[in-house]
Amino acid sequence: MNGTNRKIVSALLVADGMLLVASGLFFDETVLLNTQIGFLTSALVMLGSMKSYRRMVEARVENEIITTDIDKDVIDRLEDPHDLYSEEIKEEPVEDIRSAIKEEKARLKANRRSLFEVLRDTKAALSLYRIGAYILLILGFMYLNRHGVLHLPPYLLSLGLPPFLIAWMMLRDSSKNV
Repeated sequence: MNGTNRKIVSALLVADGMLLVASGLFFDETVLLNTQIGFLTSALVMLGSMKSYRRMVEARVENEIITTDIDKDVIDRLEDPHDLYSEEIKEEPVEDIRSAIKEEKARLKANRRSLFEVLRDTKAALSLYRIGAYILLILGFMYLNRHGVLHLPPYLLSLGLPPFLIAWMMLRDSSKNV
């Protein structure tokens, strides 16, 4: 485990300890149960996501798979896939509309992604770490709801705490490195 991960895990443990003490001292057992289930499952989802993305990036670096698109970034490709709002005006004379449609269909067919490419890009989303953490999150919510002890304010607060802490720790580390 590298230094940043160790700092993140220790910050999460300290925050969970403080949350445990505060909810145990000032509230009843149901709030304590809600905060612990929410915090732990959210932290597991965040840590599982970080680990799966780290593995995916390391595998791409190891295999020298670099995905860059110099002409358009990801947001432009999603918002304007047919380049309708480009600043460059491309005027191509179209003699025959049928041949233009056939050419466009052939171009779209050539740009289709293979099953291997789709699976390679979704490897991080289908990681066992993430799937297991999400299953625990769902089971924790269902447990609280089924036993009638679900209190949404402390549960939602404790769900939002790990992402906030991890983002804060990463921003703090990145500002130290700059």
